[in-house]
Amino acid sequence: MSSDIVTDPGDTRVYHPEEEPHHPEGHSTPLGFWIYLMSDCLIFAILFATFAVLGQRFGGGPGPQELFDLPLVALNTAMLLISSITFGFAMLSMHEGNQKGVLKWLGITAIFGAAFLCIELYEFNHLIHEGAGPDRSAFLSAFFVLVGTHGLHVTFGLLWLGVMVIQLRRHGLTNANQRRLNCLSLFWHFLDVIWIGVFTFVYLMGMI
Repeated sequence: MSSDIVTDPGDTRVYHPEEEPHHPEGHSTPLGFWIYLMSDCLIFAILFATFAVLGQRFGGGPGPQELFDLPLVALNTAMLLISSITFGFAMLSMHEGNQKGVLKWLGITAIFGAAFLCIELYEFNHLIHEGAGPDRSAFLSAFFVLVGTHGLHVTFGLLWLGVMVIQLRRHGLTNANQRRLNCLSLFWHFLDVIWIGVFTFVYLMGMI
């Protein structure tokens, strides 16, 4: 390929034929993040399908009616739903240019997210203490993997929240930080939707 420089007589800028076209900074971020979320959807779809196949294989051990504490799980669900609402308030504050409001609502979101994780860890510990660990039956293996994978995602989301708070304190509501907040908002609400599926498919239907 020729490396000759091409110029426009009426333009003082210089162009090279082999140069890539310029894109605005952050142009590909939303698309890339949507692709990531779609891949995560496939992971959870596989885990839901696995639970659907193994969910009735108790191996002579206890089933959902003997194991699940539905009021506790409902409380845990409320923690995550409320955290999704508070994140919405953080995004409203961002659009208003209110950095203090964003930080306040992100902090409240983190508190509810941490409460969700603590309740989930308590449930896991209780089940294992009762002899209903993931090695007890195919049902419990599928349960721990599905619910535990969601819990790992929430843990990652909380770490991301902490990083965002640091970035906001250092740099403020820059365009880059607003893009990151938008991506984190998508991720957090995605986890909310997945948990509603877990609560309905695993807990509620398991109690029927």
